[in-house]
Amino acid sequence: MRSSVLLIYFIGLFSSAICAQEYSWFYLRAKDTLTEPQFKRVNEQLVYTGNDLKLKSIFDKYSIYEFKKTFRNAKKQNLKKTFFVVTNKDELLRELLSTDVNLFEFGEIIEEEDKKIFEPNDYGSTSTIGENVGWNAYLDYYDVMNVPKAWYYTTGSKNTIIGISDATIDTVSLEFKEKTKIFRNSTLSIGHGSSVAASAAGQGDNGFGFTGVCYDCSIYGTSYGRFQDFEQLIELSEAGADVINCSWGLTKYYQTAQDAIYEMVDNGTIIVAIAHNRKWIKTKDKGNLYFYPASYDKVISVATVMHRYENVLDNIKIEEDKGLYYAENIRGYLGRTMGFKDNDTLKEPFVYPVSIRTLNPAVDILGPGVGLVQYGRYVVDGEYGYSTYGATSGIAPLVSGTVGLMKSLQPCLTFDEVDAILKLTSMYIGDIKANKPWEGYYGAGMLNTGDAVELVYKLMTDNETAYIQNQHFNRWVFPLKSFGEKVVIKNQTFTDESKLFITAKNSIVIGENTVLKPNSEGSIHLKVDPTLEKQCDLVLREGFPNNKYYYPEK
Repeated sequence: MRSSVLLIYFIGLFSSAICAQEYSWFYLRAKDTLTEPQFKRVNEQLVYTGNDLKLKSIFDKYSIYEFKKTFRNAKKQNLKKTFFVVTNKDELLRELLSTDVNLFEFGEIIEEEDKKIFEPNDYGSTSTIGENVGWNAYLDYYDVMNVPKAWYYTTGSKNTIIGISDATIDTVSLEFKEKTKIFRNSTLSIGHGSSVAASAAGQGDNGFGFTGVCYDCSIYGTSYGRFQDFEQLIELSEAGADVINCSWGLTKYYQTAQDAIYEMVDNGTIIVAIAHNRKWIKTKDKGNLYFYPASYDKVISVATVMHRYENVLDNIKIEEDKGLYYAENIRGYLGRTMGFKDNDTLKEPFVYPVSIRTLNPAVDILGPGVGLVQYGRYVVDGEYGYSTYGATSGIAPLVSGTVGLMKSLQPCLTFDEVDAILKLTSMYIGDIKANKPWEGYYGAGMLNTGDAVELVYKLMTDNETAYIQNQHFNRWVFPLKSFGEKVVIKNQTFTDESKLFITAKNSIVIGENTVLKPNSEGSIHLKVDPTLEKQCDLVLREGFPNNKYYYPEK
């Protein structure tokens, strides 16, 4: 479910020969849902075939490339009446809104800087293309994570390898065929491993199934790691894996395993692992339950946050036998369900601790945990399904896929840089009152794939401005290099033990509402170095930025 702000989140489908910057894009809303002008496509343009002579006289004046109704299945009437239009002149919008036509009631021009989003052809039921040819899967969590924004810059690379340490992967499936190499098979169910691999890097834009986050990345598969030394993981790392996903864990710490992590980081491999699924324990040991490898140093530890509904009032339910009201899957809330004091839904909700998965100070980032497509069900039963309980196994591959995109765009990123960018671009959830009891245990916030990949691009690209904004940190280390025109820090807090190290080739700007006040354990180092040189170049996807699939950024 896309939020209401996504009224401006539509897509055009036209030849890559058409440069978006040379054409007029706009939204047009009809007075009723029955209005739908008919066209036929002749080469790259649309020709009006309806019987309305007034419309024909107008359309004949312009070159029209798209005139498409979007969100046909939307609940809001305004969305059902809205068209996305690409033409050669803005004047078409003004003519269609004239009183002589009397069919349309609203329109707005899309600015050039907002024409920056890409979708594959198997994006599912939330696709704004209107021509999804894959499963009718509900990928609203990709929308919330801004994944299509990341795909504008890169869809991954076959040279970027995502390791899957898990159960067996169904390598004959179209999602994995000809892109997967298995090092070691597992005796466990093929379903779990296939689900994890599909979310991280299942093939996209192939007219089948659904798409993984880093869908043009390659996959290396192995079994679960040997917990004491991670022999299987080291094998993948030495073979060139850029990121290894571990949707498993145990509570035992091994120094040998920690040393193995350091070895893999030195190889350039990023390890992503789950904080795990134990229910929250209300004891004096709150927050002190650690699973490994997630809680080792130099590992990105992933836990659960909800994503679907923007407001608590959007999803109020009642427990019939008790007459109790509750809400579930509200964006930014740690628990899957929340209740209300005195059963009053107008009061601030509180999170039911039993609905929260493992949290601890080692957690780095959160991801959506409910409603994720489970490809493994299709492999086992012939029909895909969705996660329902917020288990962390399905969240880690979303992060691993994001890291894959980041490394596809900039292969030389270090672990510390990847970790910093994921945190800097995450959605801040500390202002949600119901989350306060777990402050310090839930990491930086909610994963934003699009913003993370965009920040990589803007830090590495001449004449671009990179923004660090809208977050609040009191710990962690943030080392960044910028080769763009400037880095702007605004509405941002770095206090207590946080360490911010930015070296920019050109300039650093401290904007409004910025607080840089670390204590004696933290530090701020901002440096401009005109001699700064890149270690390696960006690798933009083929056709960037004029690929045929576009739609405006929200």
